[in-house]
Amino acid sequence: MEFVETLRGAIYAVMTPVSDFVWTYILFYLLFGAGVVFTVATRFMQFRMLGHMIRITFDSRSSDQGVSSFQALATSLAARVGTGNLAGVALALWVGGPGAVFWMWMTALVGLATTFIECTLGQVYKIHYADGVYRGGPAYYIERALGQRWMSIIFAVFLIIAYGFAFSGAQANTIAKGMEGAFDIPTWATGITLVVLAGIVVYGGLRSIAKTAEKIVPLMAIAYFLVAVYILIANYEQVPGMLWLIIQSAFGFGPAVGGAVGYTIKVAMENGVKRGLFSNEAGMGSTPNAAATAEVNHPAAQGLVQSFGVIVDTLIICSCTAVVILLSGVYDQMLATQTGGDSMQGIQLTQDAMADHLGGFGVSFIAIAIFFFAYTSILANFAYTEINLEYLAGKHHKKAVTILRPLILAMVMIGSMATLTFVWDFADLAMGLMATTNLIAILLLLPIALRVLKDYERQRAEGIEEPVFHRAVLKNPDQVEPGIWD
Repeated sequence: MEFVETLRGAIYAVMTPVSDFVWTYILFYLLFGAGVVFTVATRFMQFRMLGHMIRITFDSRSSDQGVSSFQALATSLAARVGTGNLAGVALALWVGGPGAVFWMWMTALVGLATTFIECTLGQVYKIHYADGVYRGGPAYYIERALGQRWMSIIFAVFLIIAYGFAFSGAQANTIAKGMEGAFDIPTWATGITLVVLAGIVVYGGLRSIAKTAEKIVPLMAIAYFLVAVYILIANYEQVPGMLWLIIQSAFGFGPAVGGAVGYTIKVAMENGVKRGLFSNEAGMGSTPNAAATAEVNHPAAQGLVQSFGVIVDTLIICSCTAVVILLSGVYDQMLATQTGGDSMQGIQLTQDAMADHLGGFGVSFIAIAIFFFAYTSILANFAYTEINLEYLAGKHHKKAVTILRPLILAMVMIGSMATLTFVWDFADLAMGLMATTNLIAILLLLPIALRVLKDYERQRAEGIEEPVFHRAVLKNPDQVEPGIWD
């Protein structure tokens, strides 16, 4: 036991400073900076093309053989819309104050362009598999466009660690704790239920995951949105003050929150940006894996559809959580006392705020929301893991996936019954390194993504309702597998 603790301490001694350095001094600036570069390079496409983006998202047609554009969006939303939308926003408010919400919005606005770039590239360099479903993502476009297989391998390994095991276990843990707290259901019982429900879907393959996400994600997002709107209307007199508090606090004015942490512009900005990045995953390299599975006529079309996911995830759902908390008496109490204590951090603050608005129904509603948010995240995490494991395994991909499925389900069971602090901390490091690798790649591949966007806009200007892509548009068309875009 003493040896285990010594080993654990030694790992943390190396892992913590590396993780802190990556997130604080590299990724924080690289993610936001890249978003600004992509926004300018695409001539502010997220604003120019917003109406078109919304229209094609809801006009997405079904696919008889593969995955439809909307199903691919639902899969990516399943991964992005998780417990972080409830607990993460609460934590950002506790540490960074109301101003964190403003910077979360700003991050989402530039993140739209980042998501467009990486998801368009995911589509351009996708590969068709025998099951009728495409595979793609950073691992694929790093090798096929940049010719750097070693970078692709690094990315795929980091994603499998973070999404396949750590995040799946952590999501299961959140569900189990939520069910235990709201309905007194033993964690082992929740674990078994999750394994069965997840197993039924993941053994059906990527298409099964996409179809399940398509049904659940819109319903849970709409339900959460409607509850937040009800709270907003019920407290309409406080809304102007709430908005002024957010803006005022974003620039260093207004009340301080967070006890000893204090409140400054830097703290508000850092927490808002990090919350936005964790929430919508723009630039992380996860979303392109889902985007590549879609059957579309033009890569830019799916890039636009996936960009709309940032609006749903951050500008709508995360904002809903912020509204629920900021308009609650619980938040007023926290402001008055200048302290929240452990009970006011994370998911507990969201639960207490919802209960303040809706009583006992609020507690049950949050528990149910956690269940569906986290359950669909587990499914999407598996999809991302399968895609990258298949890339690494090559011709042995079927055997690799056969081994992967029970391992992921075992992690779900373990996560339901144990606190996975170490695994979660390691996932932060893996995710940071994964995102850094992807951002370097998409910055290098920006000219290709811009050519694809230009081709899409040219065809639309010529009156073509549904632009069709041909690989001759690319500078090096032979890098794309013949048959996909011919």
